[in-house]
Amino acid sequence: MLKNTLFILLAISFFLVSCNDKEKEKNLISREQQLLQKEKLFAQKESEYQALLKMRDSLFSKEDSVKILMWPAEISGDWTGKVICTESNCSDYVVGDQRIDTWEFDNDSTQLVAKIINNNNLIRLYAGKFDHNEIKLTFKTDSTFSKKVEMNVLLNDISDSKIKGTRTVMVDNCVAKFSVELVRSTK
Repeated sequence: MLKNTLFILLAISFFLVSCNDKEKEKNLISREQQLLQKEKLFAQKESEYQALLKMRDSLFSKEDSVKILMWPAEISGDWTGKVICTESNCSDYVVGDQRIDTWEFDNDSTQLVAKIINNNNLIRLYAGKFDHNEIKLTFKTDSTFSKKVEMNVLLNDISDSKIKGTRTVMVDNCVAKFSVELVRSTK
């Protein structure tokens, strides 16, 4: 009888232990699923973080690659300009005509510019380039103007106090050429 009792007690404890194992297994599976969810969430956040880092780096690298163009110090600033017509087949320009304006060599956020100012009014805005000790200025009307005008200035005789060169104006079917002499303003 003692053997039967002992056998019954072992059988009951086995069932209790095996039931407890099933409960532990369910808990373990549940925790594994929760852990997988957390791992997926973490992986997603890490991916977003890496994308943000790449975007930040690309913004900084582009900002560093933006080059602000500036005129050399010996050219930048105001000059008094004397322009004399030397050749013309245009009715608007006569050989010998003279004009005196203020030329301001400046830059905007994207390019070098030269402003032609007369009586405190902006007359013309040239886009500029400085290369191999030459200044090249260009102006062109857009397609909305009835008169097609293109102006090119080449200043290739540059010293500390004077700059000399030529300006060519093309209006529709005619061309006028000018000598240009700029003297550093003393204002």
